[in-house]
Amino acid sequence: MSALFSPFALRGLTLANRIVVSPMCQYSAENGSATDWHLMHLGTLSVSGAGLVVTEMTQVEDLGRISLGDLGLYSDANEAALARAVAACRRYGQAKLGIQLGHAGRKASTSPPWRGGKFLRPEDGAWTTIAPSALPFDDGYPPPKAMSSEDIERVIEAFAAATKRAQRIGFDAVEAHSAHGYLLHEFLSPIANRRDDEYGGSLENRMRFPLRVIAAMRASWPKEKPLGARLSCTDWLAGGFTLDEAVAYARALREQGCDYICCSGGGIVPKAPIPVGPGYMVEFAARLRRDAGIATRAVGMIVAPQQAEAVIAEGKADMIALARAILDDPRWPWHAGEALGHAATYPPQYERARATIWPGAAVLRSSPSRSV
Repeated sequence: MSALFSPFALRGLTLANRIVVSPMCQYSAENGSATDWHLMHLGTLSVSGAGLVVTEMTQVEDLGRISLGDLGLYSDANEAALARAVAACRRYGQAKLGIQLGHAGRKASTSPPWRGGKFLRPEDGAWTTIAPSALPFDDGYPPPKAMSSEDIERVIEAFAAATKRAQRIGFDAVEAHSAHGYLLHEFLSPIANRRDDEYGGSLENRMRFPLRVIAAMRASWPKEKPLGARLSCTDWLAGGFTLDEAVAYARALREQGCDYICCSGGGIVPKAPIPVGPGYMVEFAARLRRDAGIATRAVGMIVAPQQAEAVIAEGKADMIALARAILDDPRWPWHAGEALGHAATYPPQYERARATIWPGAAVLRSSPSRSV
């Protein structure tokens, strides 16, 4: 039996397989509310055959948006719009549905990537960002406002409130974005956090705010549903957050009721010496799984079915996550099932395309440009 296609349980949730669709920002919301693009995007992914689809980083307050097009869950209008998309996925899709909640911190107030991704000008709607310390993300970015105690309490409450909205919508899992240079990661990293109060300095202090966020989310989320976190396991920079610190943080997250870690890396500064290549972050998942005793999800150029199978079969992670690989091939789980000898889940409307039914599948797979 394929390890990749074996079921996996987290609290009261059982995934049909270990394939997860990563949260991927779409920059296509209006005032934080999901649009028809999200209906189409999430709908396509929900019938892909993946075990879990995680909605893009969804901001817990308007100041936390990366761009004006970010998805949010801080108003009744946001909640209603996202509920519409989720209902469609429930009606037709087979995947379980998760949501990632976050706050962009000092990386907020920018244009979408296809418009340069630079800090907005005042005439384009820029706003004052917040961060643990008044250190800009990059040249050309204004210094963020160092968060006051009032800011800290407000953001913690915003995470809790968004978690409650996610429960009302009916998501199966929720996770906190504690990676990629966004607010929770900024508190963890000495590169972005130069505070001299109880939220800065030692690792214990730098973890304090993210752990309070996780505790507030756990208290706002049903006990039978899993709670996770995405983590940058290293900054890949001297003087930055380290893998050893990530292990300690993962243990603390587990104690707060966190059920899994999605193990990523980088993002605290625009450029770092990251050794990008196939499976380049899988060992992070293996290390946290072994040393922190928590379920992990591996990411980082996992593109081939046999590669994904090996990650699970060798015990390096409990799940694998696909991002650009599934944008490129939204039927990746189907094709992985063929390659690994497993009958992947198809919606009945598409069943006629299964390789065991459609003779054209063999011709297509044998094409030099479309081999599995």
